[in-house]
Amino acid sequence: MKNKCGGIAARLAGAAMSVAMGIVLFSVPASAHHGASVYDSTKLTTLKGTVTQYQFMNPHTEILFTATDASGKTEQWTAEAPSLTTMSRAGWSKTSFKPGDQVTFVGNLAKSGSRIMRLRKVVFANGKESVMDRGEDYAE
Repeated sequence: MKNKCGGIAARLAGAAMSVAMGIVLFSVPASAHHGASVYDSTKLTTLKGTVTQYQFMNPHTEILFTATDASGKTEQWTAEAPSLTTMSRAGWSKTSFKPGDQVTFVGNLAKSGSRIMRLRKVVFANGKESVMDRGEDYAE
């Protein structure tokens, strides 16, 4: 006669393993989204630049651009904007930026010192402004 306790224990162990695997599988994508904590939300920085590439994608729309620092050196930057869905609702499309466009970017710089900013506002060459409203307060 088989031990009923052993069968129940095996099923419980299998169920626990399934739950553990589910937690691992679903927590990896959740941890990949960093939110705003990597940016210095206490200060806004303005950079005038030239668009090199526009990535209209999820999880974040990104504008790659070059800007000149105080010493005249050209640097590569990335401006991270909200998701494709959010930007589409705001009227942006995959043709909103083209390489060579002159744009002013306003945002929060990465705390790490890397050349990435969380985009808050864009001022196009024609003077038109687009503000990224994420429903948050931020320094002006």
